[in-house]
Formats: sequence, C-alpha cells, structure tokens
Amino acid sequence: MPVTDKDGLRHWTLLSRRQTLLRWLGLFLGAVLVVISFRFISGQTLWMFVWDAPEQAADLISRMFPPEWPYANRLWRALWDTINIATLGTLMAIVISVPLAFLAARNTTPHPVFRQLALLVIVFSRSVNALIWALLLVSVIGPGVLAGVIAIGLRSIGFVSKLLYEAIEEINPKPIEALTSTGATKAQTTSYGIVPQVMPTFIGTAVYRWDINIRESTIVGLVGAGGIGLQLDAAISSLQWGRASVIFIMILLLVVISEWVSAQARKSIT
Repeated sequence: MPVTDKDGLRHWTLLSRRQTLLRWLGLFLGAVLVVISFRFISGQTLWMFVWDAPEQAADLISRMFPPEWPYANRLWRALWDTINIATLGTLMAIVISVPLAFLAARNTTPHPVFRQLALLVIVFSRSVNALIWALLLVSVIGPGVLAGVIAIGLRSIGFVSKLLYEAIEEINPKPIEALTSTGATKAQTTSYGIVPQVMPTFIGTAVYRWDINIRESTIVGLVGAGGIGLQLDAAISSLQWGRASVIFIMILLLVVISEWVSAQARKSIT
C-alpha cells in the first residue's frame, strides 16, 4: 500500500492481517451486491427486446433522415419560449435564493431556527426534479410556459441557495470586524463587507444555473410545461421522425450556444 511520509515521499508498506481481511471482505460484499443486482435487473428485463435493440435503433435513425428542414421555421416561437422559461425561472430562483442563503448561513442567520427552516427549503428544492415539479404544476395551473417557469425556478432555488450560503460562510471575517468597530449598521456591514466578497460566486452560480436550466427547459415541455419540448412530444407521438430530428438539432444548437455564453460570462468575472 503506498504511503506518503512527512517529506512528501511515497513508499510501500505491507498491509496488516486485519487490513487484508477487511479489503477481501469488501471485495466479496461488492461482488455479492453486483450478482444480486444483476439477477434482479435480469428478472425485470425482456431480453428479446434488448437483442433486437440495435436493429430497432438503426431503423429509427433511418426514419429521422433526411430531416424535415422546412419545419424549423415553425419552431422559433417554441425555442424563444424555452429560453424565456430558463431565464425567468433562473431570475425567480435568484430573487428567492438570496434571502434564503443569508438565513441559512451560520454567520448571517438571525436565529438557528431560521437556519434550519432555510436548510429544509433548500433540501426540499434540490430533492425534487424539475420534471416532477412540472408534472405537479401542469395539473394545478394547467399547461403552458408559466408552469415551466415556476418548475425551473423551484428546482433552481436549492442549487443557488446552497452554493451562495456556503460562500457566505467562507468569507473573510476581518472586513466585517473592521466595519462593526466603526459603528456600521447591520445593513452597512452586509452591503460593504459581505456582498463584495460573495458577488463573484453569486454571478458565476447564477450564470451556471441558467446554462443548466436551458437544458432542463427543453425537457419540461414533454409534460406540457411549454417550450420546444411540446413540439418534440407531438412529433414523437405522431411518429413524424423527420420533424423530431429537426427539433433534436435545434436543441443541440441551443445548448451549444448557451454553453458558450455561460463560459464567456464566467470567464469575464474571473
């Protein structure tokens, strides 16, 4: 087993009998887990469809080419709705996440009870996928862009809040102490001592989350929450594979462009 000493040099040492037994026990338990998992999956799998999958995939791809390019002119509104869902959902998350992060951070929360409640909201938001939020919202407020915006926003709150409150907890306390010693108020301490330190992290997190939301906003439409996913679901349901291939290509281009915009924005703040 390689070991690094205090001088940074690596050398090999023999494992003790106990360490050897524990390693072999771990390997044995891992092998047993793999066998049990394989038997369970195998029992739930129709293998005739698995062996036929390459042929079916080749047949499906052949139906998607050539793409029905004239259909692209009917997708610009749906593509614009997808961008709006991602952007407005991200803005909604930012507005809610900022006060939530200050409540969740140990050094800014007014009371431990508020911190626990804020952490509960963050965990709840992160544990529910955007597609599930969309399913619930479509059944409550009906299909459309509004359901997609709220679904993306609710999903993003936990992500933005978690990274932001961790950045708040890791700030340098010396500027805060200096401002407090001069008699600065709580608002002034926050504005001039905390915000400047966490602003780069905040901007980077917001841009990165927007990039993620571009991808997720193309999916929520599959359950009726607006965007280009609606057209994709309609094309697949009606077996119009030429149109589906055009939609896939436009989604790919949208994701590539959003990735480039996100990379340029993060580069500008570093």
